Amino acid sequence: MGDDHFVQGEGSTDAAGFNAQSAVDALIAHYEKSCALAHRVIARGEYEQYAAVTYPKLTVTVHSWHPIDRTAPFGYVNEAGTYSAVISKPRLMRSYLENQLKQLCAHYPCTITVGDSGQAIPPEYIDQLDSSVLGSHRHPAIPRATLDDVHDAIVDGDWEAFHGEEKPLAHFTAHRFDIACARIEHYTGMSVDTVQRYILFTNYGMHTREFLRYGLAELQRAGSRYTSLVVAGMTITRAEATALDVHEFTSHDRFQMPRFDLVAEDNTGITMVNIGVGPSNAKTITDCLAVLRPEVWVMIGHCAGLDGRMRMGDLILGNAYQRSDNLLDSHIPVSLPIPAVPEVQRALEASVKEIYGDDLDLMRTGTVISTDDRNWEWHTPKALWEWLRGSTAAACDMESATLAANGYRYRIPYGTLLSVSDLPLHAVPKLPAAAQAFYSNSKQAHVMCAVRAVEYLAQRPERLRTRKLRRTVAEVPFR
Repeated sequence: MGDDHFVQGEGSTDAAGFNAQSAVDALIAHYEKSCALAHRVIARGEYEQYAAVTYPKLTVTVHSWHPIDRTAPFGYVNEAGTYSAVISKPRLMRSYLENQLKQLCAHYPCTITVGDSGQAIPPEYIDQLDSSVLGSHRHPAIPRATLDDVHDAIVDGDWEAFHGEEKPLAHFTAHRFDIACARIEHYTGMSVDTVQRYILFTNYGMHTREFLRYGLAELQRAGSRYTSLVVAGMTITRAEATALDVHEFTSHDRFQMPRFDLVAEDNTGITMVNIGVGPSNAKTITDCLAVLRPEVWVMIGHCAGLDGRMRMGDLILGNAYQRSDNLLDSHIPVSLPIPAVPEVQRALEASVKEIYGDDLDLMRTGTVISTDDRNWEWHTPKALWEWLRGSTAAACDMESATLAANGYRYRIPYGTLLSVSDLPLHAVPKLPAAAQAFYSNSKQAHVMCAVRAVEYLAQRPERLRTRKLRRTVAEVPFR
């Protein structure tokens, strides 16, 4: 299994960060040594040596349990014992891993061990390694990227995942992490390395164009915290921002979910993803992005207003979610409430006030119902009556409840700020001419409300480290 590295911490000793840092350094050294070996082995055809290409394993032994600060949102356990995780791409996750280890070792007397997991890294998951050279008849010593260890048993609280000799330290297996990263790159066309911790979702190209305009302006603004803008695989620096046109980057989107990364130090900037239409897309991208442990994700989109007093362009700040998307029921029973996250709600409400001024009549909070049927309003009046009877929904869309439910499931704070584009129950259906006029008038302000909200949250990210998404049972020490 190779040599293990031992790093011990007792109480506040580890809070200084040395032991946590040393442990993450060891994870990175092991992983990158394995990746370098994989490149050599395949280049030279020395396939038998691939057995040494393995993921590192991180183990924390909590020697004794005692009550800790009741306000701590993570870094705590319910009992002493051994907690472990097999880790992939530790350099990408350095800040996250160090922070989690610091918190855990500050709360309890711990021993951190970094060693060889014995689990092989499939060549498909190693950066810049062309696994196609292996052909369809690869050597038996070269592992395939099977789905055997790709699951969400830990996230979903399966009994077996929490009742083995070692308890889970983090939420994902290494293969689950790797396939998620691969799919992010597949759907967005860009490396995971520049995904930022504050994520905005939309399903409109006009929103991404407004975000790009904002990003280019920020790169030209003195004192901006943003250092670059990554789009379509191209990194735009401060020096290059002045000469560029937004339409150069949005007129030929080649990927299913175009992504735009406004980069700040330590990936604390903003990523916007155009996820397209529908709850399946919303689930797909959040299933993947969750492995990177973002601080928050927020949906900005359009909705049908369900209250006849509403006007086109009114804003709905979702404070509850009614799930009619039929996607996550086996993971999260519909009987479980999906709460609003107050920290995100307050940030969005403050940003609307900043952008629109003190007259907030155009905004209301309310339940958002999300459906998997784009033409839900084409049912008979009686069928709609039966569907909505007893509901307090103020808005209907196709993604928000899915994004919120998956945020709840993955312990990622979430929020929704929708703009009313039609009132189908009150004889104002979505038609091309009215829709285009509405889009033209609303897009910039709508995007900026979301941008200002996440910028506010980024100033003090600890506000998002909420206990509200922690589980009653089946929870891991890491955030």
